[in-house]
Amino acid sequence: MTINTNDAGVQTVLDNMETIVASEGGSLDLVSLDQNQLTVKYNKGVNEECPECVPDHDMVKMMIENSLTIYAPHVSLSDLL
Repeated sequence: MTINTNDAGVQTVLDNMETIVASEGGSLDLVSLDQNQLTVKYNKGVNEECPECVPDHDMVKMMIENSLTIYAPHVSLSDLL
């Protein structure tokens, strides 16, 4: 799914993370970006050959938070659903 936002830094983070989770069958959905608070839904993928390769919610949350500090420091992740 294509995720679009008007914030270039947030868009970079979401595009990069979508690439990472999609490689294991997952996806991201932008729920909201209000007052510099980002909410994203992570749909975890399935890899039967390598289940441990699929990032869990905590890993995705950490990666998004770290990426935001680099590309969009004015935005914080309020929730990963």
